[in-house]
Amino acid sequence: MEIVRSQRKPSIDASPTPTLSLYRSAPPLEVRLEDFELYAIDRLRVLKGISDGLARGKKPEEMENLVRELWKTNMRHQDPAEVMNKDIISHFVLRLVYCRTEELRKWFLSMETTLFRYRFRLESLESQRMLMTEFQLPYKALIHAEYETVKDKLVQVARSIGQSSNTDTIFFKVPFEEVPDLVGSRRVFILKGFAYVPMNQVVSLVVTQFRSNISKALVLTNRKWTSTIKEQEKDRLTPIVEALSNSYLGPDYTQPNESAEISLKDIDQLASNSFPLCMRHLFDKLREDHHLKHGGRIQLNLFLKGVGLKLDDALAFWKEEFSKKVGAERFDKEYAYSIRHNYGKEGKRTDYTPFACQKIISSTPSVGDHHGCPYRHFSEENLRAALNKMGVGGRQQDEVMDKVRNRHYQLACTLTFEAIHGTSCDTGINHPNQYFSNSQKIRQEKVTSVES
Repeated sequence: MEIVRSQRKPSIDASPTPTLSLYRSAPPLEVRLEDFELYAIDRLRVLKGISDGLARGKKPEEMENLVRELWKTNMRHQDPAEVMNKDIISHFVLRLVYCRTEELRKWFLSMETTLFRYRFRLESLESQRMLMTEFQLPYKALIHAEYETVKDKLVQVARSIGQSSNTDTIFFKVPFEEVPDLVGSRRVFILKGFAYVPMNQVVSLVVTQFRSNISKALVLTNRKWTSTIKEQEKDRLTPIVEALSNSYLGPDYTQPNESAEISLKDIDQLASNSFPLCMRHLFDKLREDHHLKHGGRIQLNLFLKGVGLKLDDALAFWKEEFSKKVGAERFDKEYAYSIRHNYGKEGKRTDYTPFACQKIISSTPSVGDHHGCPYRHFSEENLRAALNKMGVGGRQQDEVMDKVRNRHYQLACTLTFEAIHGTSCDTGINHPNQYFSNSQKIRQEKVTSVES
C-alpha cells in the first residue's frame, strides 16, 4: 500500500467481492496522505466504541446493534464505491499504528476480532458461505452419509440449546480446539476429537481463523516497522502513526463558548461540583501547597482555559496561590510567562489545547507530581479516599474500583460521573473539559426544572 500526497486512488477491481475482508495482504492502492489519517481516525472511533461497549458489559444483542450503528456512522463514504477501500485502508493503517507494542497489539487484535465477529453475524447466510469459499477456510461441509450417522446426536444438542434442527442445516466437521467458545458453552456435538458446527454458529470458525491471521500479521508488521518503515518515514508517516494510538476523537475544547466563561469568585464551587477527579486533585493540591510542578501547572491551566477562565483571571488565580510560597516578584519572573504561553500570548503564540484523557492517562508523574490520571496513578487506598470525598461510596465505589483493576480508567471516571450526577453518560468520559461541560449542563437543567 503506497502513500502519495495528491493522486486519487483507483477503486478496487469492480468484480464481485464479499462485504468483509480477512485483510490477508495490503491491496495495491495509492492512498492520499489526508485519507491515510482520516480513515484511520474513523475506524478508531468504531474500535473505541466497541471497547467501551465491552467494558460496560453489554449483551451480545446490544453489541450487535452498537457495532451496526458505529460502522454506519463512521465508516460511510460519499462515494459508495469507496466504502470497501476505506474499510481496507483504515485497517492496514491501524495495523501499523497498533503493531508497535505488545499492549497495543493485544488491544487491536481484540477489538478487530470483535468487530469482525459482529459484522459477520450481520451478513446473510449466503454471504457467510461466500466468505468461507472466498477465503478458502480449511473447513468442509459434512457429507450426507456421515450426517446420517450422527443426526440424532445433532438434533439432541440443538434441542438442548433451544434451537431447531432440520435436514437442510449445513454442518462443518472441525477439530474441537478450533471452536473453544462453542465447546466451553456445550453448544456443539463432539465425537473423536471433532466438533460438528451448524451453519448458524459458523462465525466461531471464521473468527478463530481471522484472529490467528491478524495476530501473526501484527508480529510481522512490527518487525517491518522496527527494521525499515519507522526510519524511512520519520519525517512523514512516523509522527502520524505514533500519535494515532493516543488520538482524542471528541470536540475541540481549545476555545470555550462565550457563555461558558467562569469567574474567580465561582471557581471553588465549580471545582467542588463539576471538576473531574484529575483536575479536582490538582486544584486541591494547589490550594493546599500553594505550588504545583510543571506537569501539574500545564494540565490544570489548560483545563481552566478550556472551561472559560480568561487570561487575566488565570494570572490572578495562579499569582494569588504561588505568591504565598514563592512571593509575587518570583512569580512574575519565573511563572507568569508559562501561563501566558499556554494562552498563546508568548513564544510561538500557539493556541494550546486542553489535555484529553488519553494524554493524561499515558503521562508518567514522578514523586511529588500531582498530574496524570488518579484512576491509573493512585493507590487503591488513596483512590477510595478521593472517591469518598466526592461522595461516591458503597456499591458504586466498588464498581469504579472494578473498572480500575481491569484498566478501564475512562470508564471508571464515567461511572464516577454517573454516581455523582445521578444520570447515565452513554458517550463515556473522554476529556476532562467534557466532564465539566456535561456536569454544568446537568446542574443547570436541574436549576431550571426547580424554578419552573
